[in-house]
Parts: sequence; C-alpha cells; structure tokens
Amino acid sequence: MFSARFVVVPVLSLLTFPAICPAQSAASSTATCTLADDREIYIRYNAVSAKSERPANGKPWTPGGAAMTLFTEAPLTLGHTTIPIGAYAVYPIPAKDKWTLVINKNVTAGSAYDEKQDLARTAMETDQIPQAADTLEVAFAHYGSKCTLRIYFGKAASFADFTAK
Repeated sequence: MFSARFVVVPVLSLLTFPAICPAQSAASSTATCTLADDREIYIRYNAVSAKSERPANGKPWTPGGAAMTLFTEAPLTLGHTTIPIGAYAVYPIPAKDKWTLVINKNVTAGSAYDEKQDLARTAMETDQIPQAADTLEVAFAHYGSKCTLRIYFGKAASFADFTAK
C-alpha cells in the first residue's frame, strides 16, 4: 500500500533548539516528516523570494544568508551515508540540470561553509517545472521508511531521499 503525506509547517516557536538555532528572520519556515513510529525529521529554512535572491550555480546556497538546518530524531541514510540522530547544516548546490544536496556537521550560526565538515553529499533528482515558484519552498513526501526532501525554487524542483533506520 502506498501512502504519501506532504507537510509544510510554519515555525511557531524557535525555543526547541535555542543553543543550535538562534532566532531567525520572520521568513523562517519548517518542513516536517513524521515517521510511522512518531519520530520526526525536519528542516528549518529561510523562505526567500526568487525575485530578491539568485543562488550561484555550483556554489553551496545559504537562503537568506543562513544554511538550512536538518534535525533528525532517527538515524538516516542519504545515498550510502548514515546520518546519526542530531542537527546538521544543509546546503543545496544548484546547477543548471542537476542539484546536489550536502549535509554538513557544522551548525554554528553565522559560520562559513567548510567542505571538510561534510557528512553526506548526493545528487538530487532535478526537473524543470512550468510554473516558477516565487518563494523557496521546502517540503517532505513521506512513504514507508522514506522521507523525500523536495526543494522548489524558480523553475527548479529537486528531490533527495532520506531513509530512516
């Protein structure tokens, strides 16, 4: 049986992880995936406008000047890499035809991207969509033990599968 659940939840409180994520701009949003055993995976990000921000192809992107932040209550697999329970910086790397997703261990607010801190890196399935997304949208599609991260920005739609252990 196949079931999919799409959840995008606005951030109502930043008190959950104050030491890791200091207050962010009012445009901060969260995408959540709840697994069958009620453990959660979520990403916090700045929902920037495609009119005001253009990510550079081939460079790690920090929407609104801050890396996205992944929180996981379950060990995950991304590609062939295990991601332990915890918090991680997330950097999409846009490209014309295929984006890359980077999971980085350094979650210190305001720190520059350091490739030496990368934990996982995977190619994202990327397609062009006919209707451009005016604002960065991040969501999860949940089915079975997988949570597919979906990133929509401009005319690009990129996807990467996280599998819970």
